[in-house]
Amino acid sequence: MKNFKFLAAVFLSGVVLLSGCGHKEAVTDKPVLVKTQQAGTAGSESSGTYSGTVKGRYETNMAFQVGGQIISRNVQAGSRVRAGDVLMVIDARDVLQQSNQGDAQVASARAQLELAEKNLERYTQLFEENAVSRATLDQYQTNYDAAFAAYRSAYAQQKQGHNALGYTNLVAGANGVVSAVVAEEGQVVSAGQTVLTLVQTGEMEVEIAVPENKVSELTIGMPVSVSFWALKGRADGTIREISPMADSMARTYKVRVSVPEPPEGMQLGMTASVSFKDDSNAVADNMLLPLTAIFQDGDTPQVWVVGEDNTLIAKAVTVENFADDKVMVTGLSAGDLVVTAGVHKLHEGQTVRTEAD
Repeated sequence: MKNFKFLAAVFLSGVVLLSGCGHKEAVTDKPVLVKTQQAGTAGSESSGTYSGTVKGRYETNMAFQVGGQIISRNVQAGSRVRAGDVLMVIDARDVLQQSNQGDAQVASARAQLELAEKNLERYTQLFEENAVSRATLDQYQTNYDAAFAAYRSAYAQQKQGHNALGYTNLVAGANGVVSAVVAEEGQVVSAGQTVLTLVQTGEMEVEIAVPENKVSELTIGMPVSVSFWALKGRADGTIREISPMADSMARTYKVRVSVPEPPEGMQLGMTASVSFKDDSNAVADNMLLPLTAIFQDGDTPQVWVVGEDNTLIAKAVTVENFADDKVMVTGLSAGDLVVTAGVHKLHEGQTVRTEAD
């Protein structure tokens, strides 16, 4: 029995030695993926940060200048158009008949004018020969003036009819995107009835809703910082417009923020966050973080901040308050990307990946 145990031990030792002699493959460690939160973008409304939507500064409700049946619709919601593109067409037969009627009225008025002119010339000559009285000449002069006025009126109506013929095509006045279509092919529309909405893409801005107890703190031209959920980095903006009346349902005021230098990739409908900060590098007061973002280095609470080269930097913070699983801290800069999970497994200078990567 002892010999058997001895042989088994020798056999197992040989197996271990043989397995150690195999080829060892090199393992390349990928940067660890971390969960992050950007300073200045996740606070409550009291922190001065509001969510909004990217919209066009100029949104035009387009309509035909004449009524009729739509026979062609060349765009749909989301279509990008250029100035001069024909968006919709209505049946021009009725408008064409009105134009022809105007031409006929002009021809009739011209014939009446020519007759009145000849009669005036004839009676002017008779008056000079003392063959008719002054009253008779005045009568024919009045007939001529009336015929001339009728001709001018008919001519104006003719031009109006010709213009209406051109209104049967709905043409884009600027480059933009069709955000809504409310009329379909075959539908009969009246003059001035909205058939689609065109948003000009030449200038985009962010619209936010500010509660009534905070709107008094805002002024036209006030600098703000704008970040985008789908894009990296931040952009500078200014408050362009503050609605003078609150929304009847939400009791909030619409505020429009212009972005003079929009980041690459900014598109209509994107989600944005607007922070009312004079300097994008200022301290982000009272930032709310998950409790899992804090770790201790001695007696100093710290957080990991992701640098521009995706390396970790330890940054000391001051804890102001605790609330459930959240902690209110100060000492971060607006725009800092803070790691919010797994902080005890990380180290200074470590390269990481974020959700955006």
